[in-house]
Amino acid sequence: MTRSHGHTRAGAALAALSLLATVWGANVAPPDDAHIDLYMDGLVVTPSGVSTLAPGAAQPYLGGTRVPAPSGTTSPDESEALTDLAAQESSWIASGTVPGAGTRFEPMATSALADLHAMLADDGTMVAALHPRWAYSWPRDNSFAAAAFARTGHPDEAVRVLAYLERVQAPDGSFEARYTLDGAGPPDDRAPQTDGTGWALWSLGQVLDTLDDVAARATAERLRPLLDRSTDRALALLANPSSLPPASPDYWEVDEKKLTLGTAAPLLAGLEAASDVYALLGEPDRATLVDDGAARLRAAIEREFGSRGYPRHVTGGPRDAATAFLLPPFVDEPLAGAVDAWRASVAQMQRPAGGLAPGGSWKKDGISWTPQTSLYALAAAAQGDRTAAEHWLGWIDEHRTASGAIPEKVLADGSPAAVAPLAWSASNVLLALATLED
Repeated sequence: MTRSHGHTRAGAALAALSLLATVWGANVAPPDDAHIDLYMDGLVVTPSGVSTLAPGAAQPYLGGTRVPAPSGTTSPDESEALTDLAAQESSWIASGTVPGAGTRFEPMATSALADLHAMLADDGTMVAALHPRWAYSWPRDNSFAAAAFARTGHPDEAVRVLAYLERVQAPDGSFEARYTLDGAGPPDDRAPQTDGTGWALWSLGQVLDTLDDVAARATAERLRPLLDRSTDRALALLANPSSLPPASPDYWEVDEKKLTLGTAAPLLAGLEAASDVYALLGEPDRATLVDDGAARLRAAIEREFGSRGYPRHVTGGPRDAATAFLLPPFVDEPLAGAVDAWRASVAQMQRPAGGLAPGGSWKKDGISWTPQTSLYALAAAAQGDRTAAEHWLGWIDEHRTASGAIPEKVLADGSPAAVAPLAWSASNVLLALATLED
């Protein structure tokens, strides 16, 4: 993909894990040591587009951008073009803010922001990662990226991403699991994912919260189809005696026969955000209707999931990372007992390198996932738990690739694996650092 398309440290990690286990009461079982290759080390942005780096390539960049520094074989004209492009990229970064500036996290934040910018096409499409198996656009990843762009002072990019979501959304307010980058639709027969509807509304609320009232109202009106279709869809899914939505695949990307917290909680986050947007637009009756739906869903989640300790499935079992969705910044107030459940979930999800798996019932392969680990950094920051937030952020920082990108996975020995960078992880890191500054 080019911009023209739309545009080992295992010992230290285990020591840090031991410290956090004392704080959180965690207990880590011996792992299996699965291996996944590192498919790419990072990105390079040049006048001809965006390309990827070979694994282990420690690419020097110009000025905190993803523009490569000229080498001895670079011609004078090429060097000048790279310098000019780096100045443009640096100007874009400087037009907003870098969360964590002045702290040990500034280089990671700058790199994450540059990576997100490189993965954003001119038409608002966000690619999950520049690798054939990840070269799609997920509504969830787009939603978090839009929020990250907004929180770092880049509202135009945030709105572009939301406009993309509005464009691909079905008339009934649903979203496919993922979309091809050419806008042709889903690449396969995966079932639609209900969480996308909730995440789009939550993201809209996050973006509007960064704008003044006049700009926020104008943006909400501009994105009115996304707001109305998503809200109507969410309310329709709850129009049953249980006030819970039907089962759907969620961020685990697997078929589900039983309702998961990863489907129910994003809908709650979305409805609470939508109620505030309708109030902003001066539509109190609509805001009240949506607020009533959110209240019914909140009560149902507390009743059906909370009574079981907020497991992944409504029928019970281990917890997963969706416990974080029951807390700010996703919902207005934590659900009853959700903070304790979220903290307890860490013991079930921790992996030997120090990060987290998607859930307690995830396969015991020893692999940490940065989307979930960074999600817990964000949730910790929003709860005011700076120690935990900085621990998770520090762990991610220590496990970046040679070029400084955040990988999707980290093996049991601390090695980065799979793709780097991953848009969702980069977005979560930026949101967590921004939240620490609130």
